[in-house]
Amino acid sequence: MKSFMILWSIAGFLTGIGCSVAGNCPWSTAFWRGCVAALVTAVLARWWGQIWLDSLRDSIRQRQYRRTAPIIKSKPTTKT
Repeated sequence: MKSFMILWSIAGFLTGIGCSVAGNCPWSTAFWRGCVAALVTAVLARWWGQIWLDSLRDSIRQRQYRRTAPIIKSKPTTKT
């Protein structure tokens, strides 16, 4: 999870700096905006990554349950 957050914080930092420089901001302002963008993207990456990992673990548990659960044959619901 740490590497995921670091990767996205670097991407956010570069995006924040790039957008600020493109808007003709001074370097001190561009650096500040880059830092804020890095923080926001790192928090969002942690949140999204946690949701993704929880879903992955849940799907693995469901697969294991299906393999070990007995197969129950149901009776037909219509009368013949």
